Amino acid sequence: MKNNIGLIDRVSRIVLGLALILLASTGIIGYWGWIGVIPLATGFLRFCPVYSLLGFSTCPLKK
Repeated sequence: MKNNIGLIDRVSRIVLGLALILLASTGIIGYWGWIGVIPLATGFLRFCPVYSLLGFSTCPLKK
């Protein structure tokens, strides 16, 4: 797996994932909030399968 998530994208995915999980665990939003596990995992792994399928990357180019 080649990294295809840049720093800003990575941080935003982790923050969004943690926020959704926190809201779901406190009962503020329903069980659908546990979907936050997906952006959290992709943020930590620095790899998004959807980006790979579309040929998209937010990583800076290596010289």
